[in-house]
This record gives sequence, structure tokens and C-alpha cells, in this order.
Amino acid sequence: MRPIAHVCAMAFASILLHGSAFAVDSDRVDFSKPKSPGLEAGRKAVEAQDFKAALGHLTQAAKETPEDADVHNLLGYSYRKLGQLGPAMEHYRLALKLEPNHRGAHEYIGELYLELGQLDNAEKQLQALYKACPWLGRCEEYEDLKEAIAKFKAKRG
Repeated sequence: MRPIAHVCAMAFASILLHGSAFAVDSDRVDFSKPKSPGLEAGRKAVEAQDFKAALGHLTQAAKETPEDADVHNLLGYSYRKLGQLGPAMEHYRLALKLEPNHRGAHEYIGELYLELGQLDNAEKQLQALYKACPWLGRCEEYEDLKEAIAKFKAKRG
């Protein structure tokens, strides 16, 4: 009887673990909000590092779905990669206003703060990511920003 109880407890724990992981994931994707076709085209342009084309697609997407934090995050990223730091900051801030735990926006605005020499602000974004990641700091965005901060500090000496 005892081994059966152990197996049942393990199965229940597994269901809880996987169920909560799915819940965390499903929080990132809001299926109730329509996605703009421009968002997908913008993502593809970003992946191809064609940031000018990405701006065109994502600007259209922002008109169609102005409350989409992903659109504003990618707009910020594209502007930053084109050296337009003011508009990049505006879009990152808007993404975080729309979705305060948007991991991508926290990472990218942190990287922008490093470009501006604002280590303290970058570290604040790292702290926010630590809390936003499903397993307290165990997500790609946290690791990427942590590495960028370490490189920044090493260059500074």
C-alpha cells in the first residue's frame, strides 16, 4: 500500500508542476487578443536583422493592435538596433506599462540602459526579471541581461 501512495503522490506532484508551468506559459500569450499580421512579419524581419523593414511591419501592427506589448517590445528593439535610442526607450516603457512582467522588454530596456551607461537602471531590470521569471531567475532573458551586465562591468574595470 505504501508504494502505491508514493506513486500517487509523485503523479500528483508532476501534474501540479506541469500544470503550473503551462499556466506561466499561457500568461505570456493572450489568445483573447487578436494578433496583427504585421507582428509576425515584423518578427521575421527582426530575425533577418532587417530592422528598417521590421519598423514598417511593426508600426502597422501597432496601429492595428496598440495594446500589444510584444509589438512595442519589438519596435523598441528595432529602433535600438538602428541607433534610435529615444524611440526605443519609449516603446520599451510602453510595453512594460501594458505588461509589467514582459520578460523581453525588461531584458532589452536593461541592455539599452547599459548602452546609455546607466548600470544602476540595468540592474533594476535584472531584479525585475528575477521576479518575472517562472523559477526566480531561471529564464533566458535573465541570463542574457546578467551576462551583458557582467561584460559591461568587465569593460569598465
